[in-house]
Amino acid sequence: MNTYSVKAYGTESKEADLKEMNIERREATPNDVEIEILFCGVCHSDLHTARNDWGGTKYPAVPGHEIVGRITKVGTEVSKFKVGDIAGVGCIVDSCGTCESCKKDLEQYCQTGFVGTYNGKDEHLGGHTFGGYSQKVVVDADHVLRIPENLDLAAVAPLLCAGITTWSPLRHWNVGSDSKVAVVGLGGLGHMAIKLAKGLGAEVTLFSRTPSKTEDAKQLGADHVVISTDEEQMKSVAGKFDVIIDTVPYDHDVNPYVATLNISGTLVLVGFIGKMEEALFTPPMIMGRRSVAGSVIGGIAETQEMLDFCGEHNIVSEIEMIKMQDINEAYKRMLKSDVRYRFVIDMKSLS
Repeated sequence: MNTYSVKAYGTESKEADLKEMNIERREATPNDVEIEILFCGVCHSDLHTARNDWGGTKYPAVPGHEIVGRITKVGTEVSKFKVGDIAGVGCIVDSCGTCESCKKDLEQYCQTGFVGTYNGKDEHLGGHTFGGYSQKVVVDADHVLRIPENLDLAAVAPLLCAGITTWSPLRHWNVGSDSKVAVVGLGGLGHMAIKLAKGLGAEVTLFSRTPSKTEDAKQLGADHVVISTDEEQMKSVAGKFDVIIDTVPYDHDVNPYVATLNISGTLVLVGFIGKMEEALFTPPMIMGRRSVAGSVIGGIAETQEMLDFCGEHNIVSEIEMIKMQDINEAYKRMLKSDVRYRFVIDMKSLS
């Protein structure tokens, strides 16, 4: 298969900083589109992968799965896109298409494992996939998304991970105008959960440990803020919420939040991947048919639905734009939660 070289930013090992490098992209096949990347969001998963925090990182690693760009080539079999269209690529660039999950548009739960935009198995060139910290990307057209052009394109980028990660559980658990939703944590995921739940018409509460975030949460659309370390405030919302979206990215005790669920309510973990050290206390679950569940990103059709909804309701992420060359500093700041609320790379800086 023919390839060509593009500039990218990646790392050679878990200890090394990210730096400029050249990577190979395939020439577009009949089913592909080639995208010149304009903006790429910076996700916690990028950092975890670069540092091999989850194990299994293949080096050199080029992160980035919140990609917005302009189509520069379309394959001969592609009819739904044309050169010049604005398009997006999220976390998934391929899946088997034939398992029960894929048939239901749930590619994120592909039973043979979806192909990640980076660090996935590259079926075309061998080796592994490279992400959006690069000048161009070539992707199968069925995994490419239409971007509403009325939105700020840079601020759209984080919708392709942070947006869909919170939209998918909101939709699955049928959040609407009669729902009471709580969000745990106000970061990249949390701020999108507030905006999207509010867009769906829910009454939205933020759980936070930080009283100083109250004003910001309300500007983002939260109706209420509950300080989770304040026992009286926590008691005041016992049995209140239909759905809680828990976006905290580290191990934490979820039992205090379970007690705030309504009968048949569900707490959905979207932020933390790993072992919870604090055991689940089951009486509140058994006595109220309450659930603790998990959810990961979303399928292609669901991601398109979310983008279209955001276009109609003028919803985008709160971002801080950076140059590609500032990525190592951005990672340090991200570890300290020193960003409101998502970094986005202006890819012009790479050329």
